[in-house]
Amino acid sequence: MKILICDDDIMTLKALDHKLKLEGYETITAKDGKVAIDTLNSNPDIALLLTDLHMPLVSGLELIMHIRNIMKSNMPIVMLTRVGLEDTVFHAFELGADDYITKPFSPEELSLRIKRALLKRKL
Repeated sequence: MKILICDDDIMTLKALDHKLKLEGYETITAKDGKVAIDTLNSNPDIALLLTDLHMPLVSGLELIMHIRNIMKSNMPIVMLTRVGLEDTVFHAFELGADDYITKPFSPEELSLRIKRALLKRKL
């Protein structure tokens, strides 16, 4: 199963990429939302997006809007960010995020939430 990881922090991107590959996922990384949109347009078999909120060029919220409104996709979207403000969390869910995890996070919890999001997609 293919997961797109989008984060402008290179260390976070590498750590998530390594963790998910160890769990058997095929991963693609993007350093910002613009690269993520280009990647989504050229890879229709991506099963889930794991994205940061604040990124250059296209933010995580703009990325959600693009996926839900332009691409008309129901792919699971998991936000992974340092911003835990209630208004921001609510806004992400209103736009179509499936889950929202604040950094720092437990790698085990992240794994469970990804599996849960992918299972919900199959239902």
